[in-house]
Amino acid sequence: MGRTVALAGASGYVGGEVLRLLLAHPELDIGTLTAGDSAGDQLGLHHPHLPQLAEIPLRETTVTNLAGHDVVILALPHGQSAAIATELDQRGEAPLIVDCGADFRLGDTEQWQRYYGTPHAGTWPYGLPELPGARNQLTQTARIAVPGCHVTAATLALFPALAAELVAPDVTVVSVTGTSGAGKAPKPHLHGAEVMGAATAYGVGGTHRHTPEIVQNLSGVTPTADPVAVSFTPVLAPMPRGILATCSAPLAPDTTETHLRSVYESAYADEPFVTLLEPGVWPSTAMTLAANTAAVQIAVDAQANRLVALASLDNLTKGTAGAALQSVNIALGHPETTGLPMAAVAP
Repeated sequence: MGRTVALAGASGYVGGEVLRLLLAHPELDIGTLTAGDSAGDQLGLHHPHLPQLAEIPLRETTVTNLAGHDVVILALPHGQSAAIATELDQRGEAPLIVDCGADFRLGDTEQWQRYYGTPHAGTWPYGLPELPGARNQLTQTARIAVPGCHVTAATLALFPALAAELVAPDVTVVSVTGTSGAGKAPKPHLHGAEVMGAATAYGVGGTHRHTPEIVQNLSGVTPTADPVAVSFTPVLAPMPRGILATCSAPLAPDTTETHLRSVYESAYADEPFVTLLEPGVWPSTAMTLAANTAAVQIAVDAQANRLVALASLDNLTKGTAGAALQSVNIALGHPETTGLPMAAVAP
């Protein structure tokens, strides 16, 4: 038998995606599943696409129910993970805790309080292995903070150019996403009649909570001391899954597309889950549907003297649940690709 995994928030979209991936993982076994208002239901009521698990009961999300497992994955609303993690720490439980929410992503207390309005719980090793330095932090760690989904797309699109100082540290990100990124709780603006046939911007003007996380990631790889300026606009599209981020930044003097492409090729040459597409092929959310992959492409807008970098990924897979298990693999010493799909679903 493999290591056992408890999952809090199992009835939600992220919880369902974690379970789908765990079913294919040869080294991890599904243990106790918990939920909030859905406690007492059988899992099949919420995830009929997982018939193997349909009769598993959802228990109340308590530390007692989560204790006694090798891994605890928290797929909870922002602000709910910290208290559970603290109590598990106090009990000496769960050698590996993975938070799919935002509670431990940010290193800046002031930024956390500005965007979330609650006390900062701390900072854990960051679950984006492709980010320079992240794998070293994830190796044998006992705590993992999974990135935001928009953040993953923007970071993968931009960090090679910023790290090589081929663009100015002043970037624009417009990131289109499907409705599952907003979670499963019913919200009027996510009703089918509101979403179908419409694209809607939200979190405009630097107000979206992923903004400081994008700043944190890109500033961390940029040689200059000043933080990277980020203008981030998310857009809700009438699709259930997927993210397509279109990012741009002014080119540094004498930067050529040939130089940029060589930098991106070097950055992603050994990355199993990130593909730099051939010139002229543009990322699509369909390329990455239900796969733990990201597709990246770059171009130079010569008239505007800007880099344009695009990245697509599935917000529930590479954007959240897949990133969680990819990081778990590293922390537990498994091959990084273990149990993770690289083939997308089509059409």
